[in-house]
This record gives sequence, structure tokens and C-alpha cells, in this order.
Amino acid sequence: MITLYHHPKSRSTRFIFLLEELQAPYTVQPVTIRKRDGSGAVDPANPHPHGKAPAISDDGVVVFESPAIALYLTDKFPQNRLGPLAGEAGRGAYLSWLAYYSAVLEPAFVSKFMNIEVPRGTAGWVAVEEAMPAVIARLSPGPYFLGERFTALDVLYGTTFAMFGQSALLPKSPQIEDYARRVTARPAFARAMAKEG
Repeated sequence: MITLYHHPKSRSTRFIFLLEELQAPYTVQPVTIRKRDGSGAVDPANPHPHGKAPAISDDGVVVFESPAIALYLTDKFPQNRLGPLAGEAGRGAYLSWLAYYSAVLEPAFVSKFMNIEVPRGTAGWVAVEEAMPAVIARLSPGPYFLGERFTALDVLYGTTFAMFGQSALLPKSPQIEDYARRVTARPAFARAMAKEG
């Protein structure tokens, strides 16, 4: 049984979505986290090493960080085909874009939010204005990151774009807006929002 350590309105919400898509058995364990404004606290029940959400436990096996959780879950529950398995077509792209999410895109958003110039040549990420054209190019054949196949990549990226869609962090793009709407229109997303807390 998967236990999702969850804090409402955080990155962990998208894993309720993914678990619903996977039709995996799971339970949600609410946890407290430290907030940007200084409120909140690390929850001793949370196995994430920094007390952040999300983290999962699978009968004692702890996995944290969004790309790792997505990969772990899609490998463990392959029946709904939400991630190519080792040796299958698309596995390389799947792994690359999972890593890109946390290694490039999230740092790009944080840099823009904090108005920090990306240190060219030394940072492993690029500015949002450079990252988003690569994402849009990947999505151009559509409708999803791996073409016709909806995967955990779309859970990560689509929910992020839906969240940032009305902010200055995300450059305006009809293609990204359509993609975010397509992802969040899925029945599993509605079920996740009902369970989000």
C-alpha cells in the first residue's frame, strides 16, 4: 500500500492525481510543512529529509522528489501505461523530461520568481524564456509529452502550467494553456481535487 505524505495546495496534490490515474491502492497521510512566510513546521511523521511534500512510503520504502516518485509509481503500477518501462520506446525521452522538470524547469521558475539572473555557464538550468520554447517544441506534435500517450510527465508539467497559468512566471502561450486544460480536464484530476483536502 502506498502512503502519500501530503500537504494541501502543495506539489503533493498532483500525486493524488497520478495515483488516481494509476488506479493504485493508496492512503493519504496529511503532514504539516514549513511555509514561505515562516509559519508551519516540519512534521516528524514525514519521511522527506527536509520535511517537504511530497514523499511516499511503499511498505517502508521511502521515495521523495517528484520525478523519482513519478518514476517509482509508473514502474510499480504499469497496467495503465503511464510511463514507458525499461526497454520500451519512449523510455529515454520519459526519463529525460522527468529530470528536466526538477533540474531545469523548477529552478528556472524559482529564479524568475526571486528575480535572480541565471548564472550562465555554471548553472544546470536556464531562464524560463529559454526553457519554455524547448517545452513547447516537445509538445508541438501533441497532444501530450510523449505524443498521443498521456504519462506521468503530463501530470507534473500540466498541473504546474495550470497553477502558473495566470502568473507572470509563465510566458503566455495558447499551446501551453490548451495543454494545461487538456490535462486538468481528465476525470482523475477531478477525483484528486475532491480528495485534495
